[in-house]
Amino acid sequence: MQHNLIITGDPNINRFIDYWGNQAGWFMVNQPCEQLLIDSTLWVKTYPTVQVPLATSKFSDWEILRGSIENDLHLLDLSQPEFLGSSALLATMVAELKHVRDTPAVFIQRCSEYIFDNFTYRKGITTVETTLDEILELRSGVCQDFAHLLLQILRTEGMPARYVSGYICPNQNQTRGAGATHAWVEVWLPIVGWVGIDPTNNCWVSDQHVVLAVGRHFGDCSPVKGTFKGPANQELTVSVSVSYEDGTRYEDHNLVQVSKEIMPVPQLDMGEDAQQQ
Repeated sequence: MQHNLIITGDPNINRFIDYWGNQAGWFMVNQPCEQLLIDSTLWVKTYPTVQVPLATSKFSDWEILRGSIENDLHLLDLSQPEFLGSSALLATMVAELKHVRDTPAVFIQRCSEYIFDNFTYRKGITTVETTLDEILELRSGVCQDFAHLLLQILRTEGMPARYVSGYICPNQNQTRGAGATHAWVEVWLPIVGWVGIDPTNNCWVSDQHVVLAVGRHFGDCSPVKGTFKGPANQELTVSVSVSYEDGTRYEDHNLVQVSKEIMPVPQLDMGEDAQQQ
């Protein structure tokens, strides 16, 4: 893997590994500027993934799953659901989804299918600050919303699950979220470890998925976030270009909706970044 990063003003970048194991960095631009450009170019090589076995005995026992995480604080943290106003509705949904004879992997796939079949993929109806309660009411959204919903369902059953930020490479199958920044979920299973599933496209992750960062939710692995000082309002534009070795290129450009109106105050939030599609 090769990574080139160019930032307006060429600031020093303090790099570190965060709590979730992601490579991260922070920087400061001290000189006044009207535009901040972050140009990140990444070369990656992906490999075919092994399909998750859905019915073999070593994955079929829920007690093995729960017993293997009870002394792991990291996994326990990732298996705790958030508090919701609509928690009763979600509990009913989970009860309907889980069948007695399901293996953990079958349950994961069933939950992904449910989101894919019952929630509408629609850009512009949600923002980075849309809550799970609002997603359940709207029954619409984009990959970020569907990933958060799947996380909540799996954690309600005590399954360690984490949010994944990255890209899904475009193909001829009209993949949802292709080209733009994408989000999906990884779930921890005994023996195999972390396995990824994409509820937006209702598929297990493949060599078309490129991971950038993982965390408990979007806020843990937002590609860019920070603050600025000054009286100006902000406008955020995100462009993504995905190219293949054969020269094929796909591009996506988004003018990001800033959910909070920016007022002329001494210090302002930049927001977390573009919503993942």
